[in-house]
Amino acid sequence: MQMGLDFSLVEELVAGVDEVGRGPLCGPVVTAAVILDPARPILGLNDSKKLTEARREKLFDEIREKALAWCIARADVEEIDRLNILHATMLAMQRAVEGLGVTPRLALIDGNRCPKLAVPSAPVVKGDSQVPAIAAASILAKVSRDREMQEMERLYPGYGIGGHKGYPTPVHLEALKRLGATPIHRRSFAPVRNVLDGVE
Repeated sequence: MQMGLDFSLVEELVAGVDEVGRGPLCGPVVTAAVILDPARPILGLNDSKKLTEARREKLFDEIREKALAWCIARADVEEIDRLNILHATMLAMQRAVEGLGVTPRLALIDGNRCPKLAVPSAPVVKGDSQVPAIAAASILAKVSRDREMQEMERLYPGYGIGGHKGYPTPVHLEALKRLGATPIHRRSFAPVRNVLDGVE
């Protein structure tokens, strides 16, 4: 744990921040920041990847209802291609924290680095499984992005986006070669760039 923090004792007004969608070949990177309310505990918070879709959907509503503050933010494909995925992720995290209706005393960021913020921050490796506020942020970000990918499935049929959510699965890579890149594909990612350049 960074900074020797005992996360159970960290004072209130701590924002947890997480992202979803760094690895996919298409769509935005989505982030969330959440300040939980100690007076309104939410049971079953965990890393969004370890929860069933139904459980995430239920918690998505409960977090938004009970949290002191929450914000979902993003960086779109154009920003990812222009800045690179790391910088776009940091920008989206910054937007999530700045969008909170309550200013946190501390922002705990899932991973090993922090975006530039106006409030103190600390990175927490595997934070989504140790810090409830980061787990809550991971759930908001994942459900939000998954819903957006379902919409993209309707806009761009044939790629299977609703299933793989844009990740480079065999189904997605085959469709990309067969159908070409859509406007939501990340041109800076090698598999997409190769298709655009005609590289086998």
